[in-house]
Amino acid sequence: MESKFGERIRTLRESQNLYLRQVAPLLEMDTAQLSKIEKGFRQLKKEQIPILAKVLKADQKELQTLWLADQVLDLIKDQPNADEALKSVSKSIKKK
Repeated sequence: MESKFGERIRTLRESQNLYLRQVAPLLEMDTAQLSKIEKGFRQLKKEQIPILAKVLKADQKELQTLWLADQVLDLIKDQPNADEALKSVSKSIKKK
């Protein structure tokens, strides 16, 4: 599965020369779990995003946005009218 969030955290981690085994314990998980998150096979818990942002010296809002986008995509990716639904939701959000 494609994961913009996973791709971004892998890029950030690697750019700082951090290993999975260094980052995973800070999130209270093992390296296999973090690897699956980076590859898009698992999702990080929302509550862990601030911790990860701090560890990776990343913009928390950016990570939250990518995480949420992945959540939405996973939910609607196989729906034939996904694009129309997203447009409708976007209009509703803009009104608020």
